[in-house]
Amino acid sequence: MDVNSGAIWYTFDMQVAIPTQEAMHQFGVLLGQAIHGGDVVELVGDVGAGKTTLTKSLAAGMGITDDVQSPTFTLSRIYESGDTRRLAHYDFYRLQDAGILSAELRESVEDPSVVTVVEWADIVQGALPRDRLTVTIRPTSEESRQLQIESGGPLSQRLLEEIER
Repeated sequence: MDVNSGAIWYTFDMQVAIPTQEAMHQFGVLLGQAIHGGDVVELVGDVGAGKTTLTKSLAAGMGITDDVQSPTFTLSRIYESGDTRRLAHYDFYRLQDAGILSAELRESVEDPSVVTVVEWADIVQGALPRDRLTVTIRPTSEESRQLQIESGGPLSQRLLEEIER
């Protein structure tokens, strides 16, 4: 239960075993199909864990046909889906201070038509809503991964319930 913000809600989580890259792709597509505008997804994992791979599959599930690339050097990329949603993909790996990007990130998470995916979010925790889906990716072999997925509030809980089905 979270009581830090004055509001009380329960956090829920689930574990998902991903045996192959194809299974990771299928999971990402499923997540992208379930996601709505206004959702925030934080991806946690070491370099090479599969954060950008998951984002590419999530984008495919949203109907995005652009070549989704890691924003490690550009810091952020925006992709248009076939409907009214946009995907904002941020990567703060190379930054020690988010600076002006914190304001851009805040605008993104407050826009109900934007799905925001954030990698390496340590330095922008204050700009992220508590109600987000946090996906921690742990490699268990060269191809397999263990996902720990946690919801931080009612919106992300709804998303977690949709992908559990």
